[in-house]
Amino acid sequence: MMASTHPAGRTIPIAHTVTGRYDALVEAGEIERDPAQTEVVALLDRLNATLAETGPASKKSALGWLFGKRGAAKEPVKGLYVWGKVGRGKTMLMDLFFDIAVMKKKRRVHFHEFMADVHERVHAVRAAIRDGSISGDDPIPPVAADLAADTRLLCFDEFAVTDIADAMILGRLFTRLFELGVVVVATSNVAPDDLYRDGLNRGHFLGFVELLKTRVDVVCLDARTDYRMEKLAGAPLYLSPLGPETDRAVDDLWRKLTHGLPAHEEVLEMKGRKIPVTRTAAGVARFTFAELCEKPLGAADYQRLALSYHTFIVEGVPVMDLPQRNAAKRFINLVDTLYNNRNKLIVSAEAEPDGLYVATSGTESFEFQRTVSRLVEMRSQAWLSDPA
Repeated sequence: MMASTHPAGRTIPIAHTVTGRYDALVEAGEIERDPAQTEVVALLDRLNATLAETGPASKKSALGWLFGKRGAAKEPVKGLYVWGKVGRGKTMLMDLFFDIAVMKKKRRVHFHEFMADVHERVHAVRAAIRDGSISGDDPIPPVAADLAADTRLLCFDEFAVTDIADAMILGRLFTRLFELGVVVVATSNVAPDDLYRDGLNRGHFLGFVELLKTRVDVVCLDARTDYRMEKLAGAPLYLSPLGPETDRAVDDLWRKLTHGLPAHEEVLEMKGRKIPVTRTAAGVARFTFAELCEKPLGAADYQRLALSYHTFIVEGVPVMDLPQRNAAKRFINLVDTLYNNRNKLIVSAEAEPDGLYVATSGTESFEFQRTVSRLVEMRSQAWLSDPA
């Protein structure tokens, strides 16, 4: 068995099963064994074994994997839908599974990014239909065919339906994707029956819910606790001043929250614009102040981020004066958004909250008083204990 060097100096074996990787994290002291998690681990390993046994029988057909040597149709592979409260380890288990999943054509994506991609593809196909380069009048079949050609295993983080445009397209899209052999693995905070609850014209969406339940096994990850609270209990969540000691403390909190898993990059989309996320693992996103507040990001971008990750680390917040009022305004919007979405926040900063913005004129000077109050509240153990 190969091994990798752990950030704390320990060596963690690289296993070829989710069980092996999970056990290695337990043995390294990064996580505690949880019966609910081990149930999901077993289901993920079973799915991966099934995928290995039902590999494509023919490279010429998108449906080749459905047929054995004698052309007998096989039962389609059922995916997995894991739902439960925030902080129970869903994203961590997805990390473990996706890395070792046997399928070469696999894609891991936040559900909102996937649907943004789908809408762009639908728009392009409709344009091609109008100019006569594609025949027909329904853009869904060619879009589904293109998606299935690139992806056999589709892994969704944070499966959540909030947009009526998404809701109205999902049934037809996934009917075709499933027909083409795409297997879905998803994590979500809600059970399938609660997707798009109270949404406009929800009755038209319920067919997709029933379809989904026939093509995935649904399991509730009812872990005993919010592991973020255990990892952060008693730890300072706002670290100041900046320097090597603070950097080491932030690195230690990152390692604890991500269980020592390697960080990966993601790109979120917001109305056609791309938001790079350079470091994320286990539902935690790590940014520098410059990445979030010295670039042209707005409240809608911060909302997009807040819905994608449960915990944020923001490093290197400087003391700001009037020349930095634009960055200060973005920081105000960022903290407001994370506060309103009940995200957990770890900050390293040059000064305590009440010393971060020193300008005495301009609207930011007044607005920053609210930011100070929220930063103080979000560093408290009471905030950490909030189950949201």
